[in-house]
Amino acid sequence: MSIADSPLHSSSSDDFVGFLESALDSGSPGSSPDEEADDDSDVEIDSNSAKRRKVEFGSTEEIPGSTSEVFVEELSEASTKEDICTHPGSFGDMCIVCGQPVDDKSSVIFGYIHKGLRLNNDEIDRLRKTDIKKSLRHKKLYLVLDLDHTLLNSTHLNHISAEEEYLHSQIDSLQDVSKGSLFRVDIMHMMTKLRPFVRTFLKEASEMFEMYIYTMGERAYALEMARLLDPRKEYFGDRVISRDDGTQKHQKGLDIVLGQDNAVVILDDTENAWTKHKDNLILMERYHFFSSSCKQFGFRCKSLSELRSDESEPEGALATVLEVLKRVHNMFFHELEDNLVERDVRQVLKTVKKDVLKGCKIVFSHEFPSNVDAENQPLWKMAEQLGAYCSTQVDPSVTYVVSGDAGTEKSKWAVKEKKFLVNKQWIEAANYMWQKQAEEKFPVKQMKAI
Repeated sequence: MSIADSPLHSSSSDDFVGFLESALDSGSPGSSPDEEADDDSDVEIDSNSAKRRKVEFGSTEEIPGSTSEVFVEELSEASTKEDICTHPGSFGDMCIVCGQPVDDKSSVIFGYIHKGLRLNNDEIDRLRKTDIKKSLRHKKLYLVLDLDHTLLNSTHLNHISAEEEYLHSQIDSLQDVSKGSLFRVDIMHMMTKLRPFVRTFLKEASEMFEMYIYTMGERAYALEMARLLDPRKEYFGDRVISRDDGTQKHQKGLDIVLGQDNAVVILDDTENAWTKHKDNLILMERYHFFSSSCKQFGFRCKSLSELRSDESEPEGALATVLEVLKRVHNMFFHELEDNLVERDVRQVLKTVKKDVLKGCKIVFSHEFPSNVDAENQPLWKMAEQLGAYCSTQVDPSVTYVVSGDAGTEKSKWAVKEKKFLVNKQWIEAANYMWQKQAEEKFPVKQMKAI
């Protein structure tokens, strides 16, 4: 997000926004964490149009500019007064506007924008409100993207199996990463494979969304992967969030994303990482290119690399979800009738999802223990979220029997009445792909009698 593009006219923090703009835009595209400055910085602030006052901030590591001095223009004389300044943000314990000590425990650290930067809740709300107006005016929403198993797959070099050794002869050059998809990143001691269709996906998604990377990986890894995906910093800029930036351990949250919750879509392969924002989430089918990835999740099958295969570009997960995003974007901006600012992308996602199995009436057989309430089971709820009507009894209106055993009475009834008989993965696949799947790909086997 370019904060300077927002129509910001608050007397308390226009100068702070100016600082953020310089912090966001002054970083050189090719710089790495090791190359960033590690100097003591002086920040000068105008007290009026003719004078400047220097405030010592001490050590501010990783300043993303080529100079250690950042000048913050002040638009209101009142904002320099200690008893009036609202302290919208700080470095360490010093206000970025007035330079006075600040002890705001409730503020949020935005270290991915600038190390040591904190914003208070009022300033975060103000920035979000002003930026959403700019984004909506340009017909853009926000898209938060996970890295591992969503956009790419990585493995440590010492985890490469014997059947994957051939990959060492097929790696692409790091000199121009825009032309490759398989990279050996020696600085990280790993090999990374970009998911098929990812470059087309990012290009087209960037026309509809302001995009963020959000990974539970370390910051050095996040920046290196961002460089592979976006070497010119045209899609993400500095909006790369790692686990070091989160406010809760082992959790991801939109509290450090400068976008309104009602305008954010999330793509991630792990639902549990977003316990507070599941309504914003599109759950992705995991990308397992390397054998170590399969083992990590307990799969005993061969990986795509061991099979010397890969996902289909035109029919893979990213191509499919791009069509979903296009529909969500179109519905949000062109089909809803309420006020644009009041629209909620979470409701749009629910509406789009309910169309996936619309018109399907499902009866389950041999899928839930007999002593549980079927309606509270995750598979039942998933089918309903996809728009299906679920029932416990068969009747002529039933269109599908989802069964774990072809030998049950309901399964036999489905065959006799020429209804679709599928296994539970038919529903799970529809949930991942956001479209109804071919029934013949999900046959039901008869369980052997014990």
